[in-house]
Amino acid sequence: MIWNVIVVIIGLALFETVSSIDNAIVNAHVLATVTPKFRKFFLTWGLIFAVVIVRGALPFLIVWVSNTNLNFAQLISAFSSHDGTVANSLNASKPILLLGGGIYLFLVFLSWLFMEEKKYAFLVEGFIHRQSIWFYAISSIFLTVVIYFAVKVQPAMALAASVGATAFFITDGFKKNAAAEEAKLLGSNIGAISKILFLEVLDASFSIDGVIGAFAFTLSVPLIILGNGLGAFIVREFTVRGIDVITKFAYLKNGAMYSVGSLGILMVLEAFGREYPFWLAPVNTLVLLIIFLVLSLREIEESKVQK
Repeated sequence: MIWNVIVVIIGLALFETVSSIDNAIVNAHVLATVTPKFRKFFLTWGLIFAVVIVRGALPFLIVWVSNTNLNFAQLISAFSSHDGTVANSLNASKPILLLGGGIYLFLVFLSWLFMEEKKYAFLVEGFIHRQSIWFYAISSIFLTVVIYFAVKVQPAMALAASVGATAFFITDGFKKNAAAEEAKLLGSNIGAISKILFLEVLDASFSIDGVIGAFAFTLSVPLIILGNGLGAFIVREFTVRGIDVITKFAYLKNGAMYSVGSLGILMVLEAFGREYPFWLAPVNTLVLLIIFLVLSLREIEESKVQK
């Protein structure tokens, strides 16, 4: 049991860390333009906000939305007691939760694969990126097929798939706007408080990927909070201490997105009744991270030889 918990927490922390690379880079660039006083404020109080408010409250909110028949007291007790009624309600909501989250994550992956500028780890990535117009068609067909089968199983699952797609398009808009807003902040005399508030809002939008993906690892909210909180702390440390190092690893973002995509598919399949061992999601994340770390290290060595 303890081993299971350790594996899940480590997997969650790894996933939260690699899926927040872009967030850490933006944070570092913006924080470089403010005084040490505000930098320290963001890295201390900002961390509390990121862990307690966002990564702490959001998992509870997601579980509650999937179990509206439970009141707040029952929801809290669900994670500290063995109430059979509450446990059955949570178990019944699992397909709804997983399907909505899986749709969201897979659309995040497709958007990156088709639409986003990137360092190509494989030739096929460049080919797919040149076909970016097909993102909308493929995403729509994928969503329609999933909803078609979901309606046959449980109508609420179809609604969850739609909600997952809606959440993707809303958060994707915030993320796409982040680059433009970052450029404005770096090239203007906007006050430090405004910059800190921007980073907090941006962190909240990026954290949704990690929180939703966490349900592929476990449905235990306390474990999600622990694992994602640890990952958020690591990201903040990288923001200050190791961001120059991280940016040298050209393919880390690729690894993060392949992890997001594979977890999305895993969640969709689990929603339709497939069962997988608890260690599959953490091991999947770790293996993909190692593969793309190796590719990044090879790229670094090749660039040194060319110089």
